[in-house]
Formats: sequence, structure tokens, C-alpha cells
Amino acid sequence: MSTTTTIQEAAEATNESFTVEDLVDFSGRQYGDWRDEFHKNGCVVLKNVISPERAKYYCDKQIEWLKKFELGFDEHDESTWTAEHLPAVSKRANMEERSMYFAYGSTHEKMAWEARTEPAVIEIFEKLWETKELLCSFDGMNISLPRRKDLNWSPWPHCDQNPNRKGMQAVQGLLNFAPNGPKDGGLMLMKGSAKLFDEFFAQKREAYDHEDAPPPELKYMDLFLFHQKDLKWFQDRECELVKINMEPGDFVLWDSRTMHYACLPEGDQIRHVQYICMTPRRFATEKALELKKICFENYMGTTHWPHCNIRPAVEKPMRNGEVCPKYRTEPFERPELTNTVLKLAGVKPY
Repeated sequence: MSTTTTIQEAAEATNESFTVEDLVDFSGRQYGDWRDEFHKNGCVVLKNVISPERAKYYCDKQIEWLKKFELGFDEHDESTWTAEHLPAVSKRANMEERSMYFAYGSTHEKMAWEARTEPAVIEIFEKLWETKELLCSFDGMNISLPRRKDLNWSPWPHCDQNPNRKGMQAVQGLLNFAPNGPKDGGLMLMKGSAKLFDEFFAQKREAYDHEDAPPPELKYMDLFLFHQKDLKWFQDRECELVKINMEPGDFVLWDSRTMHYACLPEGDQIRHVQYICMTPRRFATEKALELKKICFENYMGTTHWPHCNIRPAVEKPMRNGEVCPKYRTEPFERPELTNTVLKLAGVKPY
């Protein structure tokens, strides 16, 4: 049996972890810290989670990663900020994802696991979920180059939780490494939309057929694309669409029920981000943990969800109609297999 067949079978088996019930209830709680803002708005920015010096380390490592492909990319030469000089992305990637990297073993690069295991990052999710037994997604990084002439972008408002799931079942996050102001691209969030999730989907809703939407056969279990009119529905109910501005070392959390999208940078600053999501290990089935182990051992990425809807990133990046000649299945730098990494990966029990 091939590795691909094993992974596909394991992925299908994890569908049984799909639940329509609340996994945890935070209603009525008061904390006296950032969690109050998070539960009120569905999002919160946490300042100085890592030092500016540590953030610069990750910026440098991401640039170094791009250069290792030897495609002529030069961070100081804007003429090289095009697809031919960059690692390829999935042919189905939407415009937001053209700067997000999930292939080439990138989701298991040493720098990615270093970011996930920053003590202050883990502490945030421990505090949020009120447990020290967490799983981490094998999520990608974002390196957005401003003023790219080979991309046309349009907003892609969506949420990453299936309308049939109830309550807060996943929380997404990103660790920001570079200055990220109003013109530097980045995250757009509809503050307050998570609380209205059930009300919005109480009526039958048709997802927007965006030109960059993934094809139905990919079965994106936890993705809903909103129409432009849907933005007004939330804004009429006192929700606010905001651009999240951050300094190096800041961290932003958002409930996966929150409407959001990314915008591309227009200024001079390259955007550097690592996406990080953690949920309680108790949410996962044994079959989901089995699939995470397979993905980890084969350096495969997953979705934003750590405990279910894992959906391994098996699609190979394409270049000029063929598999990219630079395609690789292992990271350039393998992560250190510490106890913390193995536990977050779901490979080792707590």
C-alpha cells in the first residue's frame, strides 16, 4: 500500500470526528484579561509576544528559505518578485494564497516549529483553552511581496468553520514578524461576526462562487465564502470590518467563525507571518491522531484545524503545467524532535 493511499484512507476516516455539538462553552465568563476582548469580538491582538530581535530572526529565515530554491529571488531587486523567481504554489491556490506556502516540506521547517513552540505562543493557547494538553496545526507561512505585477487580487471574505459546527471549535492565529501597517497588507477581520455565526446560518445560505474558490471535489469541510451583501448583513448588526495592524512580535487570534480575508501589501514592506492554531488534544479522535502522525512523519501540511478536517496537503506545486522541478518532500532544515514538538504534533501523548 502506498503512502498516498494510506494517507487518503486515514483522511476519510477522520470525517467521523465532524461534530455539530458545542465542544466547549465559554459563555458568561469574565477573566479580567485579553480573553474578555477575544470572546466579545471574536479576535484580539496581543502585543510583544516575542521580541523584535526574535521576529527579525524569523524574517531572515523566511528570506533565506526563498533563496534556497535558487530561482534568482533577491529581496533587494523588485524585478525578481514574480512567480518565476519564487517557489510555486498549488494550481488551485486563490490570490490570497499565492503568498502562502504549504508545499516543499515548508510546514515542517525548523523555523516553523520554532515559532509554534515559542513559550509565549503556547501559553496563549493554554490560557485560552484552559488546558496544557494541546495539538498544533501543520499550517503554512506567508511571505507577501508588495506591488507584485503578476497578481490581480480581489477580496475573498470567508470563515474557516463549517456552518453545521456549533460553538467555538477552532481558533486561528498568526505570529507577525515584520512591521505591518495600513499599507502593508495583512489580515482583515469582521469584529463581532463570530457571535452572529449561528444567527446568520439559521437561514439557508449559498456560498459565493469566487473565481478563486476551491473546486467542490476538494470538499473543503470548513470553509464558507461570503457574498458582498453578507458583509452588509454583519455591518448592519454593529460588526466592524477592520484591518489588523501589528508590530514585529505581535500575535493575533481569531475565532474560526469570524469572517476574514487577507489583503496584499501596497507599500514597501514585505509581509512575514507564521500561521499557528492550537486546540485541546481531547477534541481529536484516535484516527485523527493517526493521520497527524502520518503527516508529521512525511512532512505534510494540513488545514488550520489541529484536531480534525486535517486534509493533508498532498497536491504537488506546479510550474508551467508540470510538477515544479524544485519540488521536494522534506524541509531544508528539519525540526528538532523535542518533547514539546512531538506532543503538539500529536505523535507523543501528554
